[in-house]
Amino acid sequence: MKTVKLKIRKGISLLYAGIFVYTFSACSAGRTEQQPNSVSQDEQQLYIGDSIAVAQTQYGKVRGYLLRDIYTFCGIPYGASTAGENRFMPPREPEPWEGIRPAVFWGDTAPQITTGKYRNTYTTFTDHWNYYGVSEDCLMLNIWTPALADTKKRPVLVWIHGGGFTNGNSIEQDSYRGENLSRYGDIVFVSLNHRLGPIGFSDFSEVDEKKFAESGNVGILDLVAGLKWVHNNIAQFGGDPSNVTIMGQSGGGAKVCTLVAMAETKGLLHKAVALSGNITGAIDNNYSTELGKYILKEAGLPPSQINKLQEIPWLDYIVLANRAAAKYDKQLGGNGMMRGSFGPVGDGFHIPMDTFYTDPEAPSAHVPMLFSTTTCEFSISRDNATLEKMNRTQLVEMVDKMKGKNGENIVLAYEKAFPDKKPIELLGLIMSSREKVIEAINAKAQQSAPVYLAWFGWEPPLFDGRMRSFHCLDISFWLKNTDVMLTHTGGGKRPRDLSTKMTDALLSFMRTGSPNCTSLPEWPQYTPDKGATMMLNDQCEVVYDPDREARKVLTE
Repeated sequence: MKTVKLKIRKGISLLYAGIFVYTFSACSAGRTEQQPNSVSQDEQQLYIGDSIAVAQTQYGKVRGYLLRDIYTFCGIPYGASTAGENRFMPPREPEPWEGIRPAVFWGDTAPQITTGKYRNTYTTFTDHWNYYGVSEDCLMLNIWTPALADTKKRPVLVWIHGGGFTNGNSIEQDSYRGENLSRYGDIVFVSLNHRLGPIGFSDFSEVDEKKFAESGNVGILDLVAGLKWVHNNIAQFGGDPSNVTIMGQSGGGAKVCTLVAMAETKGLLHKAVALSGNITGAIDNNYSTELGKYILKEAGLPPSQINKLQEIPWLDYIVLANRAAAKYDKQLGGNGMMRGSFGPVGDGFHIPMDTFYTDPEAPSAHVPMLFSTTTCEFSISRDNATLEKMNRTQLVEMVDKMKGKNGENIVLAYEKAFPDKKPIELLGLIMSSREKVIEAINAKAQQSAPVYLAWFGWEPPLFDGRMRSFHCLDISFWLKNTDVMLTHTGGGKRPRDLSTKMTDALLSFMRTGSPNCTSLPEWPQYTPDKGATMMLNDQCEVVYDPDREARKVLTE
């Protein structure tokens, strides 16, 4: 018995050692079976040296490396440190440097609470988050490109990470890495970090209108600064500054929606893709300014001493601000869970105060957008096989608890729309209702630029099939990384085939503003009356708003 236990422990140790080696590579894309490249497996894969992968930026030269024929740069500063007197201030340009700056490993993650990320759970195994340094010197970006400063103008994809407006970083998941897409599509891939949570979105504009007028939006202004850096520098990395597509998932999708709505991004972005994260408005500035006052009160400071909030350690400030937000929400009649909390503020200057995309003359009117969600954003049975046996009565009871009422009518509506689904699958569809994405795309469809809608339904053969089409799964398909993010897809030909179809559509959208390509059936533009939707699965097909009637029952 003792021998058996020792063997089991040894096997577990080897498993986790393998995962560590797999995930920890200096700014590489990990495994690269996804897309063949010109470098034989028997040849040297990595090159770095005095005259290799050196690029010029407006602030100085940077040195990256050449990995499997893709030039890779990590941790290039696009802004100065946001610590000290720069906290709560709009982003400032980095100081120029002499010589050549190393750009071979990730820049620091924006300040956030990361406690519990690496507990020994199925989530750790599945997502194995990538978190390294965390500091206020976080305005850094990464680049993957097939060539440097040549005459070829490649489309540029700027990836914006998820995690709401509170967590995440530019390489949080291996799915975020840009090597394979850069190689396959001959494009330039950029990802970047920006300020988050209370550090990025504390609105003190009514405490000190002169100094802190923009404090509530500095996190989103970081992204604008990043896009300006791309506009001014990406040609040195083989990219076309006049053809930039922004793309993000979850919180990143919400950031995409916000950036498109901002007038100051005109000329900095030209197409946009929002995945499983959609908003049509920012936080009300009455809420955000009152919360700013509440933070000051929680700190025990008079308005004349607000500068002291720039001096305390960032973690202490985040804890203080979150505590103030919980108390403020409770005062408003909430449960202390911070219903508004920290995110972009509708200030009427940087971000519209009304519904996004309502102005037919706004710059956003000329930006084509592609929206997509998954069919089961929240798979609650992954770690609990007993839920697979849920019966209809139990389903109705759960929906009653979720919605407060109307469980029977909601279940009836979804059964009618999806008669082949069993109760646990219907629950996933109800929990993942498309209300928000339809609201967003209907708003954008009022403008002149075309919009397209997808619904991702592919399910991995992991956890006995109980993962379903979960939140974040589709990222690796869009970005050509299904053989990189094995713990999401299982790897192999089946997910790779769908990834090729989706990647081809994305690349077509980047180049032309339309996702139509030979890999997929004809993809009609979305209109609110017809609701054309590309279902993404082993077999892709166009459907027309199949859950329209079911969604109506959710709001009755």
